Amino acid sequence: MWLPWYSLKYLSNNHQRIIGGVLGFLVGINYLVWVGLELLAGTFDIKLHLPFQLCRVANMLLPLVMFYKNQRVFDIVYFWGLSGVFQGLITPDITHDFPHFHFFRFWVGHNGMVIAIIYATVVYKMRPTLGSLKTAFIALNLFLFLSAVVNIILDANYFWICWKPPMASLLDFMGPWPWYIVAGELVALIHFILAYLPFYIIDKRRLELG
Repeated sequence: MWLPWYSLKYLSNNHQRIIGGVLGFLVGINYLVWVGLELLAGTFDIKLHLPFQLCRVANMLLPLVMFYKNQRVFDIVYFWGLSGVFQGLITPDITHDFPHFHFFRFWVGHNGMVIAIIYATVVYKMRPTLGSLKTAFIALNLFLFLSAVVNIILDANYFWICWKPPMASLLDFMGPWPWYIVAGELVALIHFILAYLPFYIIDKRRLELG
């Protein structure tokens, strides 16, 4: 919360754009650097390293918001970032500790994503709408369907559709497969509504005040 507040209050528009660009670059290149290193090391696995996890796609879309202020992309990554990515901060699916590369990759991709979204909302004055909530939820389900098809073709487990992650997560409380997917849909929708709720309250108060 500090960085968006400080940037808005004390920095010029040019410096605000620079900080936003740095955030977008760091998060956006995060997944690509990882894949590049896996390819160089000869450890790239088509079942593990394709961009069919929500956080990876959101990371790659973020520069369109931070560099170009693309509202349509913001409409999606705002809700994805403050639901799935934010949930990842609470229950991180990471197996390496500091100072391993994957430790930094995970936290840059997740923490950086949330910071950047808040930054775009506060500094760039971008905001979601009820319509964008619907768009983001439809996009989420399209991505779920696409990931399921990829899983069937590759015998993979992208988006944790086929079985739960090995680390403890919220999915552990949602029942067995496939019911945890259905429950996850409901949880995602609740997260989306909670992410939109502050703007709903602000708009309602403005109407009441005239």
